[in-house]
Amino acid sequence: MQLKIMPKKKRLSGSRAPLMLFLCQMISALEVPLDPKLLEDLVQPPTITQQSPKDYIIDPRENIVIQCEAKGKPPPSFSWTRNGTHFDIDKDPLVTMKTGSGTLVINIMSEGKAETYEGVYQCTARNERGAAISNNIVVRPSRSPLWTKEKLEPIILQNGQSLVLPCRPPIGLPPAIIFWMDNSFQRLPQNERVSQGLNGDLYFSNVLPEDTREDYICYARFNHTQTIQQKQPISVKVISAKASRERPPTLLTPEGNTSHKEELRGNTLSLECIAEGLPTPIIYWIKEDGTLPINRTFYQNFKKTLQITQVSEADSGNYQCIAKNVLGAIHHTISVTVKAAPYWIMAPQNLVLSPGEDGTLICRANGNPKPRISWLTNGVPIEIAPDDPSRKIDGDTIIFSHVQERSSAVYQCNASNEYGYLLANAFVNVLAEPPRILTPANTLYQVIANRPALLDCAFFGSPLPTIEWFKGAKGSALHEDIYVLHENGTLEIPVAQKDSTGTYTCVARNKLGMAKNEVHLEIKDPTRIIKQPEYAVVQRGSTVSFECKVKHDHTLIPTVTWLKDNSELPSDERFTVDKDHLVVADVSDEDGGTYTCVANTTLDHVSASAELSVVAPTPTPAPIYDVPDPPFDLELTNQMDKSVQLSWTPGDDNSSPITKFIIEYEDAMHEAGLWHHQAEVSGTQTTAQLKLSPYVNYSFRVMAVNSIGRSLPSEASEQYLTKATEPDTNPTAVEGLGSEPDNLVITWKPLNGFESNGPGLQYKVSWRQKDGDDEWTSVVVANVSKYIVSGTPTFVPYLIKVQALNDMGFAPEPAVVMGHSGEDLPMVAPGNVRVNVVNSTLAEVHWDPVPLKSIRGHLQGYRIYYWKAQSSSKRNRRHIEKKILTYQGSKTHGMLPGLEPFSHYALNVRVVNGKGEGPASPDRVFSTPEGVPSAPSSLKIIEPTRDSLTLEWDPPSHPNGILTEYSLKYQPINSTHELGPLVDLKIPANKTRWTLKNLNFSTRYKFYLYAQTSAGSGSQITEEAITTVDEVQAVNPRISNLTAAAAETCANISWEYEGAEHVNFYVEYGVAGTMASRQVDIATQGWFIGLMCAVALLILILLIVCFIRRNKGGKYPVKEKEDAHADPEIQPMKEDDGTFGEYSDAEDHKPLKKGSRTPSDRTVKKEDSDDSLVDYGEGVNGQFNEDGSFIGQYSGKKEKEPAEGNESSEAPSPVNAMNSFV
Repeated sequence: MQLKIMPKKKRLSGSRAPLMLFLCQMISALEVPLDPKLLEDLVQPPTITQQSPKDYIIDPRENIVIQCEAKGKPPPSFSWTRNGTHFDIDKDPLVTMKTGSGTLVINIMSEGKAETYEGVYQCTARNERGAAISNNIVVRPSRSPLWTKEKLEPIILQNGQSLVLPCRPPIGLPPAIIFWMDNSFQRLPQNERVSQGLNGDLYFSNVLPEDTREDYICYARFNHTQTIQQKQPISVKVISAKASRERPPTLLTPEGNTSHKEELRGNTLSLECIAEGLPTPIIYWIKEDGTLPINRTFYQNFKKTLQITQVSEADSGNYQCIAKNVLGAIHHTISVTVKAAPYWIMAPQNLVLSPGEDGTLICRANGNPKPRISWLTNGVPIEIAPDDPSRKIDGDTIIFSHVQERSSAVYQCNASNEYGYLLANAFVNVLAEPPRILTPANTLYQVIANRPALLDCAFFGSPLPTIEWFKGAKGSALHEDIYVLHENGTLEIPVAQKDSTGTYTCVARNKLGMAKNEVHLEIKDPTRIIKQPEYAVVQRGSTVSFECKVKHDHTLIPTVTWLKDNSELPSDERFTVDKDHLVVADVSDEDGGTYTCVANTTLDHVSASAELSVVAPTPTPAPIYDVPDPPFDLELTNQMDKSVQLSWTPGDDNSSPITKFIIEYEDAMHEAGLWHHQAEVSGTQTTAQLKLSPYVNYSFRVMAVNSIGRSLPSEASEQYLTKATEPDTNPTAVEGLGSEPDNLVITWKPLNGFESNGPGLQYKVSWRQKDGDDEWTSVVVANVSKYIVSGTPTFVPYLIKVQALNDMGFAPEPAVVMGHSGEDLPMVAPGNVRVNVVNSTLAEVHWDPVPLKSIRGHLQGYRIYYWKAQSSSKRNRRHIEKKILTYQGSKTHGMLPGLEPFSHYALNVRVVNGKGEGPASPDRVFSTPEGVPSAPSSLKIIEPTRDSLTLEWDPPSHPNGILTEYSLKYQPINSTHELGPLVDLKIPANKTRWTLKNLNFSTRYKFYLYAQTSAGSGSQITEEAITTVDEVQAVNPRISNLTAAAAETCANISWEYEGAEHVNFYVEYGVAGTMASRQVDIATQGWFIGLMCAVALLILILLIVCFIRRNKGGKYPVKEKEDAHADPEIQPMKEDDGTFGEYSDAEDHKPLKKGSRTPSDRTVKKEDSDDSLVDYGEGVNGQFNEDGSFIGQYSGKKEKEPAEGNESSEAPSPVNAMNSFV
């Protein structure tokens, strides 16, 4: 909803004045935009949005639901009156009011009777700004009483006499539908002689011997309760006489010469005349001093009933029926008076005013007799309501002057006469709000040059603000261009140019303040194809190239796509696309067609096409091929109503034989200038017999086609006009779908002018309820494609047919299709919602289906809204976001996957039809059990000392329950990566730091940390660290990232240094197996290179020995190395196939000497590898020590020993939960 702030548009132009565009205030009501952020702050009186009908007939077998919905800010409270007095729902256990609504639900299915709650109900919705009231809702249970028992004597009469069989059905609510059948439930045939009257009686103008039967049965069907009552059978015996005396007509109904009929405006007027006589009389109808309305007059019951739809006061008058046979005629005059219940001329509209403003509420209605207008305020007659000095009542108008905030109220206008009443609520809301601009700030608009640009400025304020537009800084000049200002504040530049680029400022002002907003406009160059692909004729097997060069705005990135015959290019390597070209190699006949180059940007697109014709290779010198010359000398002969013969003379084929001729026609009467395909004939023919349609002014032309292409069209033939006739076909695509709950929209695809077959094309639209016994209702409409039937019951199947007609007659009888009147929102929420929690992440929901009758539309399915109410651990309090799952069809259960463990959830279920969602079931709350936690968020080792390490960690990001403790396991790792004994510690859940003491110095340890809940242990996080050699650590200077790379005769050593400048560096090195060391100055000592080469040579020899042994079939304990680094509680994954894991060589982690330093922070990341050559010793018994010596057996079971006595916990798998989703 937007503010009504100006006439539709206003144009402003300027010369050298500043660009300032103004929005002026109108004297009209202010509307509040439906902006969520805005609505949070604005108060608003109640408005009734939904209520039950005034005459509410209920089914006594179902619960009573009396609707009353309202909106307002703050949300309104609801109360009810019944028969004029307060209805206390708390005192009646069978009556409940829906949460957040005023709708009453009276549970009479379990106990109670519908008659107990019969009466007049009225709903009041109230908040601090006023009170709105509903209509008086008269609640009555439907009734289908039984027929009174009576003894019916057989009827005996002579052939030719008249007869009336009385029905006299019991009085039900609503009235019954009457029809006559026999014992076999077959409809009794009716015709001009025998027919049923409006009162249900069966009338015989004269009887015949074949009318003799013993089972004339009158049935009364009560649709509301879906019951049928039947009268006792009536026996009729017709005695044949030698000769029946003919007689002139007399009226069976109505009696006398005159009668009176009163009908309400908008209803259907039904007048009936049934006559008896021999021969059977025929009925005629006329209106004295007038004519019957053409489009609203229908005849039913063999013209014995005259119906006029949508009657108005102009239809009052005298109507005369005439019954006539060969012996005479009889007349009856029916005086018709059309009265009118009140109807709106101008219903009062809501007013939003600012303090001190003036306004009016106008309530104008008409009717016959003239309705009386009365006013109420907040549901109380205005005469006894508290006085308000700002208002003055003048008949059907309330005038407000200098309103204040206390003037806010809801006013009711009641227009009533003896035939009914109208009630309308309209509020006066006094608001004082400074201007607000709702368009996002700094919005960027990008527009192609020479196209319109629209800059938005949605706003709100009370009093209504004025709007000014500026370009750039204030005072910038407007040199030319015309600007268009729209009602909603939008600035339009009809033809944007490059100089339109810039920043535009929208300023809104009222007496309470000012708001402004800047938007930016960029004008882009249009995308153009400056080099288009060209028509090409190539021989089979050759190569063809199409060029497509695109020029575009440099800030836009175009994409160029090639199409063949408006489809993607074939997936064939013969087609290659580069920047500007499409190349087709080895062209075949199938490659012929239309090739299109399409250039797209985010703002526009252009395309260009070219034809490719493929011809057979020709000998040298090749003749010149071309399309044929056009045919000529067209002549029309054998001119018939629906056919004609066309002949022509072919043109030159230009060295390529003509394969076919294409004949086209023009309809100069209906579609002048448009040529349509008529026929194709072989290239050897020069005549064609053409089928024609009626009422078409034909001209023909012919084109010749060869392998090169199509010739130009021939000159047009002479014109030939065919005769008009009735339509051959009826409209197609007939559908019946309701756009509103009380209508049926019948649509169809109309006939085109070519199919009309004559002038005066119209359509006869007919409909009736599928399950009813009503006659077809028909209306003749102009050449349109839609007709709306109003006042239909909600979601009822209808039979529909649409028949074409013109001035010459009707088309054949059309096919009958089925449609439905409009859907309405479902009335009932699913009941008995149950939740079964399957596990910590999955729940199953069951509900009872709603009654089909309450769906009031096509059942689409059920929809579950569920949301997390609160985390049980109270650690994660996030914004509540409702999730939705929809289950198609009539399912009554579904699974909710992906739930968070140890959480409170709430849900409700709604039924969905084509109109939307029904009311929600009461919220059902459930909780998920605890689950295992995730791994701790982080783990790091700090403050390493000679015999201690301190561990710090962060709790799990998803505790999934209440943490009970942490489990810390650790074990030493020796230089060969063997794992030592595993130590298991339990740490309180409130700790995130732990110091381990009495550790071995200069020893690597591996740590495993788990969090635990009552559901078990979660995932682990691991880390490794080394205790220091001594306590004192050098801080400055600092050397880090020490690496060594060995060659055949040398080694390259590098490091990173932080500290003072101009220092000397010394490298400490040694040979494996010795403890001697010395410090040398690298820059002055030369023997270091030889020593490093010796070390490299020794390593190379060891590698050669290893690979030789391996090639002899030896096995390397790579898998044991993998297990040594793995979690001691996780088993190897490739135990069966014996394959090796993948390891990266990490020689850079090995020191050159046993005494070399570790990194300064003494920590080791868990993803680091400590792999070395010793990991690849031969067999399971061999291994190398750090000094290169062979030291004994390398056990293959070492990975199992440290994990002995420990078990791992596994969290429930979310994959398993999803697999069980239904």
